[in-house]
Amino acid sequence: MTKYIFVTGGVLSGVGKGISAASIGAVLQAKGLKVSIQKCDPYLNVDAGLLNPAEHGECFVTVDGAETDLDLGHYERFLDLELTQKNATLSGRLLQKVIADERAGKFEGKTVQLVPHLTGAIQDAIAEAAEGSDVHIVEIGGTVGDYEGLSFVEAIREFAGRVGRENCLYVHVVYVPFISTSKEFKSKPAQNALMDLRGFGIVPDCVIVRTDTPAPDSIARKISQFSGVSEECVIQLSNADTVYEVPITIANSGINKVISQFVGNNKQPNLSKWKKLVSAQSSKYKKVVRVGLVAKYVDNEDTYISVIEALKASGWQEKVDVEIQWINAETAKDSDFKAVDALLVPGGFGGRGVPGKIAAATYALKNKVPYLGLCLGLQVAVIAAARRAGLKDANSTEFDPGTDNNVVYIMDGQQGLESTGGTLRLGNYVAVLTEKTKTAKAYGTTVVNERHRHRYEVNQNFTSAIEKGGLRISGTSPDGKLVEFVEAIDHPFMIGTQAHPELKSRPHSPHPLFAGLVRAAKR
Repeated sequence: MTKYIFVTGGVLSGVGKGISAASIGAVLQAKGLKVSIQKCDPYLNVDAGLLNPAEHGECFVTVDGAETDLDLGHYERFLDLELTQKNATLSGRLLQKVIADERAGKFEGKTVQLVPHLTGAIQDAIAEAAEGSDVHIVEIGGTVGDYEGLSFVEAIREFAGRVGRENCLYVHVVYVPFISTSKEFKSKPAQNALMDLRGFGIVPDCVIVRTDTPAPDSIARKISQFSGVSEECVIQLSNADTVYEVPITIANSGINKVISQFVGNNKQPNLSKWKKLVSAQSSKYKKVVRVGLVAKYVDNEDTYISVIEALKASGWQEKVDVEIQWINAETAKDSDFKAVDALLVPGGFGGRGVPGKIAAATYALKNKVPYLGLCLGLQVAVIAAARRAGLKDANSTEFDPGTDNNVVYIMDGQQGLESTGGTLRLGNYVAVLTEKTKTAKAYGTTVVNERHRHRYEVNQNFTSAIEKGGLRISGTSPDGKLVEFVEAIDHPFMIGTQAHPELKSRPHSPHPLFAGLVRAAKR
């Protein structure tokens, strides 16, 4: 029988539910259990593809093309799993299904309601995602009490009746602020959040108390007193130097005892790889590598969280400190590029900041600065090379629909879909690399499988001009029709990929393209 752990949040969003859920999963994995995990978001969106990244952070893409919340990236990095559509559940998709079932007559004339039909659909989605696992962890997005989230809270309450309360564990994550004027921690918001959860019929088994700085033990006692949760089941998590410390903290807390009893496994978790990782991250290396991240959104690191984590992991592997220099693509100039050891242009949509990204690729080509281009980063490199070859108006039809030299153009069948959701080239696609190229050398193979999220492709009618400008195609789709990788000719390291390799990077095993960039910068 699968065991279910439900993680909810109170007081405010962004309090660390995702990291908490992933860390609990990591501890259970370290006990030898098979863990699956799922994010349930109350948004009425069908998926996260059209959400504003400046507000919600990056859009993470699964192997089968689901556009999801960034928490799935945390899950994959912590648990080293490849997640799918079933691991991300949004209200919009469930409502779409319920309405489609109603139109198809599947409810046989019954009145369709939030309870039991939407709550039933939520429970079905949870049960489906849990198949084949020993423990299934479900994070409920937002905070308890949000209007849009009420159906999810009711669904996980009812779920205990479906599978047995003994097979459900409820973990509530709350925030306790520190009031600087009175110099004290205030637990009242957390108490109210716990009261809200109990008001919906769920008494949590564990409470995770998030604080900015370590709080006194009296806070845990007060939370315990007012929530009815035993004090040993209240864990205080202040901001850590690294999120990868959290599995170790949880394993050393009372929660480990609770979840061990819950799953019937009292083995000591083997956390050696996490301790090694924390040790690597806390090391101060002699060499510092400065990587310029040429980005459109420079006010919210979550927009590029997978890229940042991939760079950090590469630094730990290569035993250098990676210092990320944010370069605003809208104001970027050569002096910004000159101040760093390597340049990275991430993916993106729209024309804002594109001239700065083209300038970064041009600078890297001209000055032989290590460069990694991801998705749009490949496309701007191609534009830069074509312009260096004399095609001064070379561009992408995304930014200049009327250009005669459309070195990047829209995919067949994509015209008219530019602002629609779920219509991009999404998920895993195989690429064949040209032998003896730097790209093939970085991967150590000539056949790779990477995740995609884009609508525009390199126009191979301009191959000769692109090569004249200093780039060559180093990887294509198996049929040769689509350009997947380019690299600079006679350059220490300049690779562009149409994919998003950052999504497959792991803290314990960084992606080879990121490791290659850091290695080249180190040299």
